[in-house]
Amino acid sequence: MRDINYQNYFWQNEIVRLRAVEEGDWEVHYYNRFDSESRRLLDYEVELPPTVQEAKDLICKFINFTPGTGRIMFTIETLDGVNVGGLNLNSVDERNGTFSIGMQIDQNHRGKGYGTAAMKILLKYAFHERRLNKYYGSILDGNIASGTMLKKLGCKEEGRRRQMVYSNGRYYDEILFGLTKEEFEEANK
Repeated sequence: MRDINYQNYFWQNEIVRLRAVEEGDWEVHYYNRFDSESRRLLDYEVELPPTVQEAKDLICKFINFTPGTGRIMFTIETLDGVNVGGLNLNSVDERNGTFSIGMQIDQNHRGKGYGTAAMKILLKYAFHERRLNKYYGSILDGNIASGTMLKKLGCKEEGRRRQMVYSNGRYYDEILFGLTKEEFEEANK
């Protein structure tokens, strides 16, 4: 196979590249499942202990953009091909033009801008290619890293659901965020 020229490739920017989930990605997912605190912030619960089979099954479900899953799942990699996490476009409501995104960055790669860079690519796709109008998401109170990233992307805090999520022996507020296409374009001139 010849070298790929990524110079004009939509699915990358100066920091990361998004690609289809591949069979070998199960291992990164498996090891990320041992980061219980991060997974709790992502899924709002403590998951059962991970298994190799669960990790392989999940990857097989989403490999090569399998249709009918309700998610478009991507692997996030650095420009030199290191898998640093995953993200997905989900909860797409074509009628109302709304959508959400789920993401996890591997513990060893957090704080380097990979999540923000990957979100920009997927938001651009949702707004400019899918003609969607509004991203919406939420975080648990205390998830400072995700809140900072969402604000950096131009998201606005839209509300708070008090004591909405029970986890780790207590109730947490769920903080709601939103970003319209116009707000995204303004923040990313």
